[in-house]
Amino acid sequence: MKKYTFTLIIFLAATSALIFPEFYTTIGSFELKRLIVPILMVIMFGMGTSMALQDFYNVLKIPKGVIVGLLCQFTIMPIVGFSLAAISGLGPEIVAGIILVGCSPSGLASNVMSYIAKANLALSLTLTMLATVIAPVMTPLLMKTLANQYVPIDFMSMFWSIVKIVIIPVMLGVIVNRTLENQKELLDKYMPLLSMAGIALVITIITAAGRDSLLHIGLKLIAIVVLHNTIGYFFGYWIGKAAGLDLQSRRTIGLEVGMQNSGLASGIAMEMNRIATMGLAPAVFGPFMNITGSSLASYWSGDSEE
Repeated sequence: MKKYTFTLIIFLAATSALIFPEFYTTIGSFELKRLIVPILMVIMFGMGTSMALQDFYNVLKIPKGVIVGLLCQFTIMPIVGFSLAAISGLGPEIVAGIILVGCSPSGLASNVMSYIAKANLALSLTLTMLATVIAPVMTPLLMKTLANQYVPIDFMSMFWSIVKIVIIPVMLGVIVNRTLENQKELLDKYMPLLSMAGIALVITIITAAGRDSLLHIGLKLIAIVVLHNTIGYFFGYWIGKAAGLDLQSRRTIGLEVGMQNSGLASGIAMEMNRIATMGLAPAVFGPFMNITGSSLASYWSGDSEE
């Protein structure tokens, strides 16, 4: 059951926010949504502490899997997100949030699920690292192309937001990893726990902030998120198979494509002052992908065949 602990925490956090939103919106006069970006920076710092400079060189050892994975990451999910959003009939800012999820890179959760699934963890870490590094360019570019008709997209503003939220904390984490090599076991033990706690807190705050809108359009948005997430798993896996990748690698790509960095998408929505609208799709996608991802990973962990 330990495999499902994180899933259960996410589910309880989101449910609690829907039932008792007042506990997760303000403390006195302080709005808790202002914590979203700082928490995301801590999560990204935690990701950085799990990386070493050697990891960047290891990319050369698995070029085919990396190329296939990155192409899938920045084509399948943006296109599927845009297509689903276009036929959803939802408001423009909510539609933009659906597209934003699709245009985001993969995140920490996909690495956790690849580990549980006994998939190609090295490939998972490499894909997450590279997708994160190129996200400051690819995410604004894709959003400018696909979502500008729904909300105004300022490329440079989004670029700097992602640099601030992702790149700087990750690089600081890499430096800390390098500096405190003799404390690596301690970092590896506690930073993932801190990151997962941060993910749960962010999802809780976002769910509470958009509770009223979420209850109003919830079923339709949930249906779109279900399709978006599962289509990502499906195409990621089968394109990996068509490319001739081994079983573990195509499972990894399936998880990397299907599981997006919904926390980053939430942070961008917050930076754009649209957390209660653009932030809704990430708020739904985050809990759901952790439920489906952990279930799929647990199934795969006991299944060595196709």
